[in-house]
Amino acid sequence: MSLKGKSAVITGSTSGIGLAYARALAQEGANITINGFGKAEDIEKERSAIEREFGVKAAYSPADMTKPAEIAEMIATAEKTFGSVDVLICNAGIQFVSPIEDFPIEKWDQIIAINLSSAFHCMRAAVPGMKKRKWGRIISTASAHSLVASPFKTAYVSAKHAIAGLTKTVALEVATDGVTVNCISPGYVWTPLVEKQIPDTMKARNMTREQVMNDVLLAAQPTKEFVKVEEVAAIAVFLCSDAAKNITGANISVDGGWTAA
Repeated sequence: MSLKGKSAVITGSTSGIGLAYARALAQEGANITINGFGKAEDIEKERSAIEREFGVKAAYSPADMTKPAEIAEMIATAEKTFGSVDVLICNAGIQFVSPIEDFPIEKWDQIIAINLSSAFHCMRAAVPGMKKRKWGRIISTASAHSLVASPFKTAYVSAKHAIAGLTKTVALEVATDGVTVNCISPGYVWTPLVEKQIPDTMKARNMTREQVMNDVLLAAQPTKEFVKVEEVAAIAVFLCSDAAKNITGANISVDGGWTAA
């Protein structure tokens, strides 16, 4: 499969799963727009590495995923720079762990904005061009938490359930336009996001780090191992292929069997 000549925008892609998506699509020949926060030198290191290693063009957008105008501008800039946005991956996400009665309202608002609303704004901006060209691939990173819940994660679980619904709805709207819309639902993937929530979970559940790792995180996954970012990215690459043109509105689990129970 080749994505040569096509352009991909991946939100939340300066590290973790998002960066793995960007590198995997670049390996297939796509020009890339990465997005996210981080140290400027670290972002530039990753951006230039994509260009150097895969022989494609890579741009960086600092668009804030809580600001709809910046999201629309990111899509418009990518279309102007590369001529199109053919692949959109909505991956930006944050986490916060707390009992609901103590859950800060501003954290709820922030998680809903970044994990859910940003995907709506990205799709809204990218769909017209995809429909016009009669080709597009939209993929969102959902989560096993789009299918099942865990305590102390009200905002995250709510947002991820909604991503699954957004995916189905938009898939139906563009079903005859050559555009597919799917989401990937990983279980626990070893990323900075997962690593950062360990101390909060230790506090919320009064557990040690080892107990959180084994009795909370990996307890849910029958394989007893973390999902690798490259495994998630490989699914995205497949969904961009012609072989997957009739896969749309799907929620694809890669969770070590978590949601099989």
